[in-house]
Amino acid sequence: MPDGPATVLVVDDTPTKLYILSSWLRRSGHEVLQATGGVEALGKVRDLRPDLVVLDVRLPDMSGYEVCERIKADEATSSIPVIQISGAAITPADRTQGLERGADAYLAEPVEPDEFAATVEATLRYYRARQRAERMADRLATLTEVTLEMNSADTFDALLSTAVEGASRILGRRAGALAIPPDGRTRRFVVMPPSTVAVSRTVAPDLLLRIGAMSLGNAAGTQVFTAPADEWLKMMPDAGVDDGGSATAVFCRTKVGRPPVCLGVYAAPPLDPDETNILRQLGQALALTADALRAYAEEHAIALTLQRSLLPARIPDTPGLEISWRYQPAVDNIEVGGDFYEVLRLGDQVLLAIGDVQGHSLLAATVMAELRHALRASLLGTVDLGASMALLNNVLRCYHQRMTATVCLVLIDPATGEMEIANAGHIPPLLIGGETRYHGLGNLLLGVADETYRVDRLTLGEEESVLMFTDGLIEDRDKLLDESLEIVRSMAETSDEDLELFCDRLIRQFGAREDDVALVAFRRTKTS
Repeated sequence: MPDGPATVLVVDDTPTKLYILSSWLRRSGHEVLQATGGVEALGKVRDLRPDLVVLDVRLPDMSGYEVCERIKADEATSSIPVIQISGAAITPADRTQGLERGADAYLAEPVEPDEFAATVEATLRYYRARQRAERMADRLATLTEVTLEMNSADTFDALLSTAVEGASRILGRRAGALAIPPDGRTRRFVVMPPSTVAVSRTVAPDLLLRIGAMSLGNAAGTQVFTAPADEWLKMMPDAGVDDGGSATAVFCRTKVGRPPVCLGVYAAPPLDPDETNILRQLGQALALTADALRAYAEEHAIALTLQRSLLPARIPDTPGLEISWRYQPAVDNIEVGGDFYEVLRLGDQVLLAIGDVQGHSLLAATVMAELRHALRASLLGTVDLGASMALLNNVLRCYHQRMTATVCLVLIDPATGEMEIANAGHIPPLLIGGETRYHGLGNLLLGVADETYRVDRLTLGEEESVLMFTDGLIEDRDKLLDESLEIVRSMAETSDEDLELFCDRLIRQFGAREDDVALVAFRRTKTS
């Protein structure tokens, strides 16, 4: 047979019949197991899992019908085919009962050797086709799960671990995977059964190039190839390939010039066509996911560089003020945002600003840069926070009519503590001193309507502080904004640490954010 000999359990309490049926099966190349009763047969089916059961209907301890029913009722053995055979139960009703109670075929004696052999072969052929289909269905289901897990990976190490664990789980073999992340350092992960967990292994920097020389070279595409053990062991002495064995790998490069990936498994026994196809699909999924992850990492780095280039390169020295600031981009966003802060020396005074332009996009970052430049321009002559805020509002209303922004401006004279505050829809600054409180609400946010912006005046005492931040710091979907504002206020009220430590603790308190975060804190220091 194309699929090779099978293991067949013959169940009959008649020695002569047991001998004859077993002889016919052995003559066809099959391995034969024997049982003379129903209980014994069920035990051997459970423990030995034969490929086929040839079952007499009349047994001394229970009927063959019942034995067949029990085999088919057990999920672990239900797929094993059963041929019932009888010299007594030969009526159409008997055959009908046998088939209805689970038999895959029913033979009435006397039966010819050729008929018996043909029935066995046909039953095994169907059984093996069903096994292949079920195995392939299971593998494809697992392939889908692994592919989804790969697409969910957020680091190259996690991606390679998932790919190599998936290959080992689906194909039941030792497996390994290699790829080059954006940092240029080749990563290699392997799984060595019985372990199911991927582990990192050392790797030569040029290993993927040498593997490529065995397959695609510098071309793009996908190629599955098999190489003997000595070839793999020259490149990876710890590859776990036995002498005389081989390994099959898929080498993928999505486009010329892009880094390749390689996914391989131990190939003893050799992979069948279905297994080779599974390996190819896994390799292609790994290559595509690696490209996507690499592109995401590169875009994220570009976005961060652009975002930071739009923010102040340095904070000027400000005698009489201790200033701390933070900018933290959204944890899972590759786009630039509109959060900004500014600190400017204006003679004896210092202007501190914080703002947030609506949205996460290149447009939001562009508008943010325009507002920063407009703010600076408005301060070149007479400093008037109300006029500066009105100018920013007009910039948005004239040139970006569907955009809005919130901005808070604070102008302070460090020597006297005299302070002016203008707020356009932003979270009020937190005044930290004798009574730690948020300053009152300001005016309407920028970009909505014509507005006259109020300027509040107050005095900041020595060793008193002000905290300004964007809403990205505290906004959570499952928590009221007032609750988060109170957490910040309570932390500031009980803090006696320097501003740098306080800002670090504040960032840690709220953890990774879904939005950008900008904050500026300043403290008026004692004059000598």
